[in-house]
Amino acid sequence: MNRAQEILPAGTWPNTTASDQIALDYDARHRRRFRYVASAGTDFLLDLARATVLHHGDGLALDDGRIVEVIAAPESLTEVRAGSAQELVRLAWHIGNRHLPAQLEADRILIREDHVITDMLIGLGAQVRHLQAPFTPESGAYANAHSHAQQHEHPFVFTGASHGH
Repeated sequence: MNRAQEILPAGTWPNTTASDQIALDYDARHRRRFRYVASAGTDFLLDLARATVLHHGDGLALDDGRIVEVIAAPESLTEVRAGSAQELVRLAWHIGNRHLPAQLEADRILIREDHVITDMLIGLGAQVRHLQAPFTPESGAYANAHSHAQQHEHPFVFTGASHGH
């Protein structure tokens, strides 16, 4: 079985050279070692030194020289918006206080669909909308500074990182 031990970050390789593609949700893109079958049937083992988040457009270099392109698959998400930046920051605090992975952008927060959290946010004044979109929350404040996730530029992104109580 082919192994993928090297990630080619998006934009650093010509994706026209990909021999196959694999669409993965966030959980399936955050792995160290896992067996995958890409869309055209390429069977391979992801075999990395540490758990890493694969990003949309990354290439997985197989040991036989082929490249499998990673596609961030759409997931069921809730878009959270507020009437002001201050209100959005307050909503972000409530989401982070519950340790929920969240992708925070300048004017919205994306979280995984969860009706209990959605009801809470509506009660706090949020405007919410359900959508299907790729989800890539930040890896957190204590992630390895040299991890692959740090090699990509992202808008301001937040996840509720673990903290002591």
